[in-house]
Amino acid sequence: MTIQEKIKQDLTAAIKARDEEKKNALRVAMGEFGRSDKKSLSDDDVINILKKLIKSEREMLQQTGESEDSPFIDVIAAYLPPMAAESEITAWIKGNIDFSQFNSKMQAMGPIMKHFGAQADGNMVKEILKNL
Repeated sequence: MTIQEKIKQDLTAAIKARDEEKKNALRVAMGEFGRSDKKSLSDDDVINILKKLIKSEREMLQQTGESEDSPFIDVIAAYLPPMAAESEITAWIKGNIDFSQFNSKMQAMGPIMKHFGAQADGNMVKEILKNL
């Protein structure tokens, strides 16, 4: 089952359970999926959309001065794959990246992000590279 199908199934369950917060969050996500040209999205496409939704929600909360503890973010984040730990990323970089092949450490971002995909936050990888 794809993430998109799981969200659709969970939306139906949330409506039946009268879970307003979950229902509203999942409807926003389904609306964003509907804006895509494709009828069925890949899991990577869905993950990118969900990350954008979380990012925009955090930015809105920062602008209004509210805390970043949002039920919306909690609901949407539950569908994201587990993120790689900083130690895991650092260990992989040390074992697999030869910095002599790059003009600067930041040029190694490409292969690192390709390996970890949605499991690594680009900002965290940048920080790790700065500190190596």
